[in-house]
Amino acid sequence: MEKPDVSPVQWPAKTVNRKQRYIDVTSKFRIGHAAALLWLVFSIVVSVPWLNDLGSHIGIPLALILIAGIGYIPGYINMFIAVSLVFDRQPPFKTADPADPVTILIACRNEEKIIANTLQYIRNQDYRGPLHVIVVDNASADKTAETALEAGKALGIDIQVLFEEKPGKFNALNKGLEHINTEFVVSLDADTLLHKSAIRYLVSRIKSAPKEVCAVAGSVLVRNSRKNLLTRLQEWDYFLGIASIKRMQGLYQGTLVAQGAYSLYRTEALRDAGGWPDAIGEDIVLTWKLLNSKKKVFFEPLAVAFTEVPVTLKHLMRQRSRWARGMIEALKLFKPWQQPVKYVKYLTGINLIMPYLDFVYTFCWMPGLILAFFGRYWIVGPATLFVVPLALVQNYILYNYQREVFRKLDLRIRRNHLGFGLYVLVYQMLMSPMSVIGYCQELLMLRLKWK
Repeated sequence: MEKPDVSPVQWPAKTVNRKQRYIDVTSKFRIGHAAALLWLVFSIVVSVPWLNDLGSHIGIPLALILIAGIGYIPGYINMFIAVSLVFDRQPPFKTADPADPVTILIACRNEEKIIANTLQYIRNQDYRGPLHVIVVDNASADKTAETALEAGKALGIDIQVLFEEKPGKFNALNKGLEHINTEFVVSLDADTLLHKSAIRYLVSRIKSAPKEVCAVAGSVLVRNSRKNLLTRLQEWDYFLGIASIKRMQGLYQGTLVAQGAYSLYRTEALRDAGGWPDAIGEDIVLTWKLLNSKKKVFFEPLAVAFTEVPVTLKHLMRQRSRWARGMIEALKLFKPWQQPVKYVKYLTGINLIMPYLDFVYTFCWMPGLILAFFGRYWIVGPATLFVVPLALVQNYILYNYQREVFRKLDLRIRRNHLGFGLYVLVYQMLMSPMSVIGYCQELLMLRLKWK
């Protein structure tokens, strides 16, 4: 098992605070949309020859639908994200060394081989408050419970092992929720290892936030990136793609997924929401339910954990199709136009059009790319290359932010040039079809398995 490069935190030298002009969230939101609108106008102007050429084969209306899904809408969204990241500034912590009691909740199923290592990283936390660990064994066929209890006692951890025979991760999490006596709880997957300061930064963020902030999503990165080429691709997805989305959403106080793999919640908010729902994407549906009740969800980039990502296409497909199904579940229950906060209306509205974008990319753009190799530039042509520089700018901005985060945490960024090149050029060719599979599975209501 490959361990992440997690070293003790070295506190940065004290710096002089520089006064910066404050730009409120509403202004940032408007500036982001203004820049995105200008990009959209530019895209439409330069795509007129492309639109006419494609329209001569399939008709202008259908050509417009395809080009909007391939270029106009993705370009608009990417520009909005890029401009938002430029303005993103994490507010300083009001308290950097909290000591509130925290419960760490781990739902397990057949995790005998890795649970002790996960507990070791919990033991190494620099958090000065009391940590209580609840491990819920969800009908494991191995010795997960015994191993967890033995390892916890050997490490001197305040640990409690519970059993939940009803299959389903949500059942295990809700079983644990019944036994939580602290104000804050951190949900953690059994294969996720915490950076030394992970808990401290999560609690610092929620203690520094307004009372309506009920959850803080941590920053999840890849720890087995050297396994093969597929994990190298995912390393950049977590480091840049997922992180950029979460930073943008956090800026507008509506992070759409406080991921079950590693997030902090106010226990009272969880109970008010009825705990984790019976859903394929239980963390997505729970987060949207919290947002729908006028609560806010933040993201803390300094609160880092390392997770093990799928090493085969089969398992990656299962994971990403499950994420897509979770998004559809949330959209069914909580309509974007019914969200009480305007920023969340927009953020969830983006998800409303994601199936359309993924279908167009899968069934139009990818066949169009094959046609382009034979000199038929009806769907994919020179005009589509305008999206690439924008994606590179977005990744460059986020890379600089992440580099600063790693510096503060005394971590190093591994060299992975091949993975980055493939991530920019071909990763979406994997993600969109996998998402489409998830949409079809949800449409057919296929059975859920424990994950």
